[in-house]
Amino acid sequence: MKLKYAGVLTAAIISVSGAANAGALFDVYAGATVAVGGATIFANDTDVSRNAQSYGAVIGFDIPVFRFELEYDYMHADSIKMHIGMINAYAKMPLPMVKPYIGIGIGNIFSGQDEGFIDIDSVAAYQAMLGVTFDIPVLPIDVDIEGRALYAADIYDFAGLKPDFLQYEARLKLRYVF
Repeated sequence: MKLKYAGVLTAAIISVSGAANAGALFDVYAGATVAVGGATIFANDTDVSRNAQSYGAVIGFDIPVFRFELEYDYMHADSIKMHIGMINAYAKMPLPMVKPYIGIGIGNIFSGQDEGFIDIDSVAAYQAMLGVTFDIPVLPIDVDIEGRALYAADIYDFAGLKPDFLQYEARLKLRYVF
């Protein structure tokens, strides 16, 4: 009988201590991104597409099913240059080595130029991501491969012309997990 009570007491202590530490089960990370793709400006029934590349940095935290991050990107598409800040949220499959995910982000294009003389206004930007994370077991590094689409409306006002902007890219993200 005493062994039965000791087992119940041990199970209760383990479950309570596990619940107390459950809030601490997240990873903080910092990383860098590089991407290639295209950018399209939509204005007055005219579409102008250009090759684009972007470089960026991220910081965030990762819990078993969700991931949240702050992102900075510098995007360059031929004659367009812009700086983008985003807040992203991801939902992922909690698998051991390979984790597919889907994400959304909201942020701001806060600086930029088109054709070298038209300043891009500070406008809201939205993005969607779909990708997969590879956990490297012996190193504190995660590798993300993702597709991303970013949209911003009315990026500038030039002689009554208010174009919309769409960027689509394939991105590689390396994250160092602390």
